[in-house]
Amino acid sequence: MSDGRDAQTPTPGRDAGRQQPTADDLSGPTEKCGVVGVALADRAAARPLYYSLYALQHRGQESAGIVTHDGFQQHSHVETGLVGDVFGESDLDSLTGTTGIGHVRYPTSGGLDSCCAQPFSVSFKSGSLGLAHNGNLVNADEIRDELEDLGHAFTSDGDTEVIAHDLARNLLEEDLVRAVKHTMGRIHGSYSLTIMHDETVLAVRDPQGNRPLCIGKLDDGYVVASESAAIDTLDGDLVRDVRPGELVVLESDGSGFDSYQLVEQEHTAHCFFEHVYFARPDSVIDDTLVYEARRDLGRKLWEESGVESDVVMPVPDSGRAFATGYAEAANETTADGDPRESDDSVEFAEGLMKNRYVGRTFIMPTQDERERAVRLKLNPIKSTIEGRSVTIIDDSIVRGTTSRQLVQLVRDAGAEEVHVRIGAPPIIAPCYMGIDMATREELIASDKTTEEIRDDIGADSLSYLSIDAIAAALGESRADLCLGCVTSEYPYDIDGEPTDRSVERPSISDETLPADD
Repeated sequence: MSDGRDAQTPTPGRDAGRQQPTADDLSGPTEKCGVVGVALADRAAARPLYYSLYALQHRGQESAGIVTHDGFQQHSHVETGLVGDVFGESDLDSLTGTTGIGHVRYPTSGGLDSCCAQPFSVSFKSGSLGLAHNGNLVNADEIRDELEDLGHAFTSDGDTEVIAHDLARNLLEEDLVRAVKHTMGRIHGSYSLTIMHDETVLAVRDPQGNRPLCIGKLDDGYVVASESAAIDTLDGDLVRDVRPGELVVLESDGSGFDSYQLVEQEHTAHCFFEHVYFARPDSVIDDTLVYEARRDLGRKLWEESGVESDVVMPVPDSGRAFATGYAEAANETTADGDPRESDDSVEFAEGLMKNRYVGRTFIMPTQDERERAVRLKLNPIKSTIEGRSVTIIDDSIVRGTTSRQLVQLVRDAGAEEVHVRIGAPPIIAPCYMGIDMATREELIASDKTTEEIRDDIGADSLSYLSIDAIAAALGESRADLCLGCVTSEYPYDIDGEPTDRSVERPSISDETLPADD
């Protein structure tokens, strides 16, 4: 195969289960999954996959898994827990073969039990199949019901198994590319997939490109991953993003990949929150370095709603890049837009120190403990704060609990004024595309004005970044972004929700597929 030539194209999931909130749960939305796949020339894929999953650990901490193929059979190790806890030396040694896929998961459809951990594996008469999924399908239940009527037995209630069963059935009658295209024509929602069919690794991105996926080149092969940081970990070079609606097929000997543009749509639906919150700052998502995007968002935040204060300080770690850009812009112009004099500088300082040893294992069973959790995670530096006006920069306000406690924490440290600036628009609606964004009832901005939220969290002032500023900083039109959580209009056909474009989910009927023999 050539090195990525374009080949001729052939002719609301279930609600996630809930667990007790933890200290990390209060910090913001939670990403749901990270995926990776590798094809190497002559070395085992297990350790490169393991290192890649470490690089993607921020995208999911509930389970981790790797599936490899040695040319004869498939090998799998999937368990609940962090990457470092799931895999030991013996586990990696048992995962033989030069091709494989991996997954880290935070629960989407299917809850928290181990049966929904990925990659999902299945063997059938046309071979073996492994599948890792980042995203969430809107019509998984419809396809599941149809397949169950046709005799398919499911072991979980997750949407990943639905994709696997549908693809396996298509592979009984079609070649690999046509089978993938057939399945893409039936599933509706967000998905970035790494798939292993026998020893062949594939990558698929949904036609609107909601969740990220990219291709990297290694010295002895190729890698596909949710973020380029995983490619960097393997000393590889980023080739490009997987295009929306594209299937990428890696050559099993690591010599190259083929590209099939299976579906094309006029507009994308890139998730803007990848740049605002989820992705690592050192990742490149859709041709944009996340760190620089956040700095640009911070600069626009100053341009739109800058407030004069003595010190600008980030909420660690989520607000750091925004605060850097905000402070840089503040030292160039005043809040009125006039050039700033050199003797009137605005200080950027770390005023909150994070306790990195308070994480997901710290359970807070009562509301009072949840309200006070921020004090376990963050400690103020009084010399930065005392007697001064302070601007706190963060990426989002979800429930308001953390922001309320942060403002009080800074006031208790002696701040004379506390202003809050947020590098995203208000979150007013839930995410159905694979992110734990809370329900409308839990979202503080769903039924409160900015001034009411300011009063609720106890700040002297509060401002959010506008949607237009988001689009401008990312270099995209609003029509090419998924803005459902900040507009309550979605780029997918979701029951009971309005859309922001002309879109219709596929019609699934019993006649779509023949009955089993």
